[in-house]
Amino acid sequence: MPHGFADTSASRSSAASSARRLPAAPGLITTSEFDTAAAKFKKRPTQITVGMLRHASRWIDAAILILLSAYFLIQSAEAFLDATLAQTFPFLVMPVLTFWGLRLACAYDFEYSRSIVAQIVLTAVGAGIPLGLIVFGTSMLYSTPIVNWVTIAAAASFVSILILHAHALAGFRHITRKGWLSENVVIVGATPNAEHLILENAMTRELNIVGIFDDRLSRAPKSISGAPILGRLDDMLTWDRLPDVDRIIVTITSDARSRVKDLIDRLRVLPQRVVLLLDLDGFDPESQTLGEIAHSPAAYVSGTPRDFRRVAVKRVSDIVFASLLLVLTSPVFLITAILIKTTGKGPIFFRQRRHGFNNQIIRVWKFRSMIDDPDAADKIASQTVADDPRVTPIGRFIRQTSIDELPQLLNVLKGEMSIVGPRPHAVGMTSEETSVHSIVQDYAHRHRVKPGITGWAQINGSRGPALTKASVRERVRLDMEYINRSSFWLDVYIMLMTAPCLLGDAKKAR
Repeated sequence: MPHGFADTSASRSSAASSARRLPAAPGLITTSEFDTAAAKFKKRPTQITVGMLRHASRWIDAAILILLSAYFLIQSAEAFLDATLAQTFPFLVMPVLTFWGLRLACAYDFEYSRSIVAQIVLTAVGAGIPLGLIVFGTSMLYSTPIVNWVTIAAAASFVSILILHAHALAGFRHITRKGWLSENVVIVGATPNAEHLILENAMTRELNIVGIFDDRLSRAPKSISGAPILGRLDDMLTWDRLPDVDRIIVTITSDARSRVKDLIDRLRVLPQRVVLLLDLDGFDPESQTLGEIAHSPAAYVSGTPRDFRRVAVKRVSDIVFASLLLVLTSPVFLITAILIKTTGKGPIFFRQRRHGFNNQIIRVWKFRSMIDDPDAADKIASQTVADDPRVTPIGRFIRQTSIDELPQLLNVLKGEMSIVGPRPHAVGMTSEETSVHSIVQDYAHRHRVKPGITGWAQINGSRGPALTKASVRERVRLDMEYINRSSFWLDVYIMLMTAPCLLGDAKKAR
């Protein structure tokens, strides 16, 4: 049983009991009217997640423990450089064993329902036992001066960790109440499983349940435990607020295998992570990745759990590289802006609506390379072709050298794009008079990560306009290959290869 729920067995029993007898509330919905006004969206000011906070807490603890051990080791040695391995050993193992003890005690499993006292107790046990053992072992094997310094270091570490964890949980509870950590989630299926999830989530507040969709509206009440029934599945698939949804949870019982399969097949085309809530009654998730949603077992059937470490590393590297590139290319920015302004009419920059993460619409910055067309910012008339008459003379040069893409560093700093990722396509883009979404079934999956200024497809020859269905399929294949292989070092490799690949290919229309 997860920590923080030791005293909620009665609540669990009550939730399970009420889930088995889903209330048939008065005023059943009998039409497919889409009640968008009832949706309970929360605008998250930041993309901080519980996983990120847990990782950050671990790193801060590790840094504090290492710094304290190093400080007191230096204080204990008359000549630090002449200290023997035996003298340094207690100080070396202190951070490692303390960190290990905290993880075993689940001191990093911050939960909204856990009291600060409970958090302090878990932290005290997790840090106190290994620190106590180190002090005891040192007293048996070392002289009094070393023992004294080890004891002081252990006491300082213990007090520091207790204070840090008490404040960390208090801060976690505060931002949870503000809704900053809650992903916007929709539920598919007005079922007892849905009510069970909603009741569990009321205790953890891990999710912001926007509402519920179900094709069987004639059987559904207007709401379930406060979560409104919004409409049918087709309503959700065409919903203009769908890009603001972070996750889709299917709560249809796994016994209804044919219905579950049909739902999953219809939902796979979406960029959002699709999760099947498991009742575990005869259900075998096979090779699917298991996760946990509001302390209910789940299987990821489309997408995977977020790698919070990878997300954090990518965001930090994006900020660092984008800032450096802005500084290094600032003379190019200035010269390009002057040339565009003095060689024709129209604005210096062009901001076009493109698909971003989760299909959200973003405004992508570029240097204007075509004749001024105010309508082009909102819809794409046609893709660029070789010797396109719309391209200006200076525009032809900056497109061939990809200088026109440099302003997208501003999108990176805003968090809308990454340095590396699938290129953002314009809204309404077609190829051979067919929507690109219709050409490749998994097209939307490329939006499960932030779009990038450059990417795996670009350094492998798939750049510029995709004028044929085959070129669209090849680009999506390369984009999905990048998403599946994504890593920091692959990003570095792509960044290093971008300039040689672009400058070495002057024949591609861009």
